Amino acid sequence: MNIETFLKNKIILAINQLGLKIQDSDIVLEHPKDETRGDYATSAALQHAKKVAMNPRNFAAKIVENIDQKGLAKIEIAGPGFLNFFIAPETLQAIVGDIVALDKDYGRGAAKNQKINVEFVSANPTGDLHLGHARCAAIGDSICRLYEFAGYDITREFYVNDAGAQVGKMGASLRARYLNEFGFDAKVPEDGYHGLDLVDIAKQVKELYADKLIGDTEENMQIFIREGIRLELEKIKRDLADFRVSFDIYSFETDVRKNGKVEQTLQDYREFTYIDNGATYLRTTAFLDDKDRPVVKSDGTYTYLMPDITYHLEKLSRGYDLLVDVLGADHHGYTNRMRSALMMKGYPAEIIDFELVQVVRLMKGDVEVKMSKRGGTTVTLRELSEEVGVDATRYFFVARAATSHLDFDYNLALERSASNPVFYAQYAHARLCKLLETGTDIGLDISASNLREPSEVNLLKHLQELPNTIENCAKTREPYKVASYIQKLAGLTHTFYTECRVIDRDNIQLSQSRLALCKASQIVMRNALNVLGINAPEQM
Repeated sequence: MNIETFLKNKIILAINQLGLKIQDSDIVLEHPKDETRGDYATSAALQHAKKVAMNPRNFAAKIVENIDQKGLAKIEIAGPGFLNFFIAPETLQAIVGDIVALDKDYGRGAAKNQKINVEFVSANPTGDLHLGHARCAAIGDSICRLYEFAGYDITREFYVNDAGAQVGKMGASLRARYLNEFGFDAKVPEDGYHGLDLVDIAKQVKELYADKLIGDTEENMQIFIREGIRLELEKIKRDLADFRVSFDIYSFETDVRKNGKVEQTLQDYREFTYIDNGATYLRTTAFLDDKDRPVVKSDGTYTYLMPDITYHLEKLSRGYDLLVDVLGADHHGYTNRMRSALMMKGYPAEIIDFELVQVVRLMKGDVEVKMSKRGGTTVTLRELSEEVGVDATRYFFVARAATSHLDFDYNLALERSASNPVFYAQYAHARLCKLLETGTDIGLDISASNLREPSEVNLLKHLQELPNTIENCAKTREPYKVASYIQKLAGLTHTFYTECRVIDRDNIQLSQSRLALCKASQIVMRNALNVLGINAPEQM
């Protein structure tokens, strides 16, 4: 049972009976700060009293007269017309049975029949994934997990930028590393890629081709580019898989540029283009942009925007209801130019949305860590995951809003204490599992009919909020709020354990109810952690 829905339906029915037709969105429920004022409160009487020409407090009294109070302990009218609801114990206790019955599906939303494409990471195949990629990976994947659990049809997509100057620089850098393997004093270009990962890739190229690529030819350079892209992408895929991130589709810029697709897109946009100083511009200011954007340079080559438009149109041709791009915060100016380009083809502005992920600093105490131990460059996703663990890395990356800068506290991530939020949550889950194992012979009373203590009631209230939390966080794409839910759940679980004796063989009936609450709490913690891609260990 979802108590908010349960209450809203009662309020709507009562108000409808008084001659005012309202709906779910017209009712706002809140938790009173003072628990003595009830479990839920609403200002509906104050909001709608004028519509029926009544004093708000009198209107509140009429609502109370008409409301079906089954499942409620009482209703109080407070102040100028607030309604405070006290939920009957049996209504809260029934949550336990619902959770245990649904198990892994508790919190899962009904199918929305809405197809959403989420593109994230999309790193150039020119080197290891760094902290910025890592945070985009954690947030993007958590958004997809949220969407899926809420009932949306999700496609995860990685766009491989395998064309252009950057992959050319990677190819030249790889060639230098390859020649070094044969004793040649070749230098990585100054504007090339100096990471030591290319040393490993050069060794693989040597194994594949022996000395056949030593000659300085265009054909050989294309092999370095092709093999470099392939091997870098394989490494990226392995690192992401270890980080519990997978993709349904890998799209390639080189494919987007094939068969005249970009040229055809430019032709299709001719009514929105003009020439200025030899360059072709798109009139994005006619829509949402602050200035028109070049799509063809004066030398005849495309800017990155032109193939990007072609790519996004191709994605939309697959029938998605929404595109979501998870990008670095430096793409702020990109959002409205892409929206404008899609609007030119008749799509609404809201057909695409963006999550702009702010930068990460890795901190050890007050000192920022910038350099990789191995490569002497930026710290990589692989290194951080190996040193502090995938669970802590993922949790820390998503525990703050994507729009907030993140100082990743390396020392805290390693702590095995209540100060470490992921340890605190996982320990709560493991503690519940241990209690359930210890009480196996006692059994569960899923009616939970003996739960009356404040810590039990508070835990029950929080457990029933998971479905709404999932629904709301999916709509707003805010996985950090799931992390907040988890932290509160862990705190309530530890309080319940401290204040209530769960295993009491002198009071089997009470123990059975409390063990049932442990089972429900364990299910909810596991499901919530899974939404963020975090393990729920049974032992710690």
